[in-house]
Amino acid sequence: MAASFGLLSLSMRTLPLGTAYTIWTGIGAVGAFAVGVAVLGEQLTATRVLAAVLIVAGIVLMKLSSQG
Repeated sequence: MAASFGLLSLSMRTLPLGTAYTIWTGIGAVGAFAVGVAVLGEQLTATRVLAAVLIVAGIVLMKLSSQG
């Protein structure tokens, strides 16, 4: 957890706080979903995959919006 927070601090050197935090939490959410499916045997449904895709799409849009 400390390493994760440290990397967030590093990313805020080049990204606005809102973008960096959104990316940080999005990676955590999608990562938890992936671990749940791969390691814990949670159900992989089309709705859950769509939700993860939408999270990633939001992350990409936040990153693109911080460049302009």
